[in-house]
Amino acid sequence: MNEMTHRPSIEAPQLRTLLLTDLCDSTSLVERIGDVAAATLFRDHDRLVLDLQQRWRGRLIDRSDGMLLLFERPIDGLGFALDYMRGLREMGTSRKLELKARAGLHVGEVLTWRNSEEAVQVGAKPLEVEGLAKPMAARLMAVARPGQILLSAVAEPLAHRAARELGERGQHLLWKSHGRWRFKGMPDSQQIYEVGEPGIAPLRVPPNSPKAWRDIPLWRRPAALAAEAAVIAGIGAGVWFATRPAPAIAFNQRDWVVVADLRNLTGDRSYDDSLETALRISLEQSRYVNVMPDSRVEKTLAQMGRQPGTSRLDRATASEVALRDGARAVLLPTVASLDGKVRVSVEVVDPTSQATVFAESMVGKDPASTVRSMGEVSEELRQRLGETLALVQMDTVPLDKATTGNLDALRAFTLAQRAYAIQDLDAAEQHFRQALSLDPQFAMARIGLARVAYAKTDVNTALAELDKALQSSNRLTNREQLYGKAQRAMIRLDRDVIDQWQALAKLYPDFYVASFNTANLMRYANRYEQMREYSDRASAKMAITRPVALYYRAIAESALGRSTDADASFALARKENFPPVFVEPALLAASKRDFERARSLVAADGKMPPPVVLERRMAEMTFAADSGDWPLATRLAKQLETATAKPVHAFEWAARANALAVLQYTRDKKQARAASERLIEQAAAAIDAAPGREREAVANAMLYAGYVAAGAGDDALARRSIALSKKAVDASPVAVLRNMAAITEARIALMSGDKEAATRLLSEYQGVDALLLTRYWRQAATAGAAPALSTTERARAYNEWAAERPPVLEALIGPPGQESRVISRR
Repeated sequence: MNEMTHRPSIEAPQLRTLLLTDLCDSTSLVERIGDVAAATLFRDHDRLVLDLQQRWRGRLIDRSDGMLLLFERPIDGLGFALDYMRGLREMGTSRKLELKARAGLHVGEVLTWRNSEEAVQVGAKPLEVEGLAKPMAARLMAVARPGQILLSAVAEPLAHRAARELGERGQHLLWKSHGRWRFKGMPDSQQIYEVGEPGIAPLRVPPNSPKAWRDIPLWRRPAALAAEAAVIAGIGAGVWFATRPAPAIAFNQRDWVVVADLRNLTGDRSYDDSLETALRISLEQSRYVNVMPDSRVEKTLAQMGRQPGTSRLDRATASEVALRDGARAVLLPTVASLDGKVRVSVEVVDPTSQATVFAESMVGKDPASTVRSMGEVSEELRQRLGETLALVQMDTVPLDKATTGNLDALRAFTLAQRAYAIQDLDAAEQHFRQALSLDPQFAMARIGLARVAYAKTDVNTALAELDKALQSSNRLTNREQLYGKAQRAMIRLDRDVIDQWQALAKLYPDFYVASFNTANLMRYANRYEQMREYSDRASAKMAITRPVALYYRAIAESALGRSTDADASFALARKENFPPVFVEPALLAASKRDFERARSLVAADGKMPPPVVLERRMAEMTFAADSGDWPLATRLAKQLETATAKPVHAFEWAARANALAVLQYTRDKKQARAASERLIEQAAAAIDAAPGREREAVANAMLYAGYVAAGAGDDALARRSIALSKKAVDASPVAVLRNMAAITEARIALMSGDKEAATRLLSEYQGVDALLLTRYWRQAATAGAAPALSTTERARAYNEWAAERPPVLEALIGPPGQESRVISRR
């Protein structure tokens, strides 16, 4: 056999949090307490580790006296380490022993591969982890004192920023820098931090060792200073003018800044809003510096007892906001007149002391040059904060090109953005159009118009505006170009849409809109593990997408069978003011057979938009059928069929398919076939003109009607639905429509007794992203009817709820003839 068949497949590099721990003096401990007591101790230790793994979502890779664990997020690794230190202390106290561990936490890329079952059986680990991040975590752990948690310069700001997620305990943690250290075998010194709880953590500088030693500054080494003084004196002047000192603020890549309100000292109100927006847009080109969004600032102001929108964000207030939210710096922009010219400056303020650390300024010849001046100031700031010149140049389009040099147009754009943020779509459209009337090449305003049109469900206008914006791509920042292309791909549902959003989310990890849209597409593709991952990223405290991302995280957790986590995420979304109008919490209740609660959550509310009301009626109908109340389900199905007699929008096509799902159980085959034919003919007339998501919904309704027709014995009609939908199926970015087409073909084959053909058609659809309905027909082709669903499978079935997917009812109770309940057909 070829040796390549035994070689494990190495996965692509992944960014992960690594935690290495070592139980101090474990060998002498065993000698001291004896084998029996030690066995009991290590059994309890392993229980503690298992509990903490589950609590903090860690993956144990290796274990002996120490452990190697992987986490998705640094705050999870820190939470584990803190609880582990506390747990060891409690175990030791109960046994009158001193139990301590040392720990190192780092974030970096790792390579993983799975060993074969044969290798695992002879002692290999199931999963191997390698990469430069692993020795770095090991070095941190090795230098730590007993009971000490050391973090790298990469891990510390990420964990520090998310510390509030640890609750009240996170507010009392002590964070300490231990300076720069040199490690044997590493060319550059590394910054080391410690974090811990008062009374538990040592909070002392680690001891030097032959493999790790503190990089003492020259001024603290008198002998070396004396020996080198002459050399320094000779070249000092040249160095001073050739280089600039590092910023006197501990700023790291992807740290956050708060932009304070502009101080306008000119008396000209045209600078208000516009220059502050210009600064934000310029900084948002950076992959190094992150700007705290207005929504987060306003929320923090409200928590401070200030009135958002009316409280001025001056030096003191902005600094308090920064301290509360973990931002590293405040940027204080100013515009002033200087001998007939306009001076733009930005101070970088340390929020702890409110002192100005440094400032950059630029003088323009006239008001028309102020936008360009602000862009140049921003580029200088980014370099002073630590971003390399090469990265600044690569990621930066001159600000007056990326936006507009017209201050009035920029101010109109700012007003449009604010109106869009509160969903005043008419006002937003008016202001975006005003900006374009002042500068017809203002491409970002075009993208704004596209967003407004899409929010109004005017898909064709949205696509037209995006096309115009992308034709002027030289007037867009790099990020906005990628965003515009990805947004267009999502509206059209291009084949590579998921790849585009994933790439954008990877390139700009703190551009949370990209992470959320990736999660949205993963839901559409039935990839719930990835949906959970990306929605979790998009639910970060700073994210403008936090409320909806928490809601999507709950959907993913529900689909994965993690109902307790889902309930908690739904509750967090409500706490973040996500509107309680959608059906997913009711679907979760129904999956647990709590139909009373499910129905209460979709009760009629005349104030809701028609699509929301329609979706609620579909859910109510499905709950009735799932619980066995067929008279109610039939009545609701007839009402939906009548209300959507001429479907146009996605949920109208979904309503027709869902109504057909119920009526096929209670009508005879002739009636079911006739209803299917009507729906197929309507879909055939609409499918070519339907854009994006509507095209998928039309194709799904057509395929489902063909599937019902196959069950009614009309193979020709079923095949017609497959043929008519083929173009849409082939164009779809995910496998859901192809899966539905295969199910329809398999049903045709089984109706004619060809089980082999049915099995072949469904063989491709066995992974975790396959429609749950596939399981019935795969089972029918091999061993008869499938068994009843487990609670986890019921949750998965309900979470396939979407306008572009087949009705969930049959996945829950089985197709007609296989359903678990006896139905009186009417």
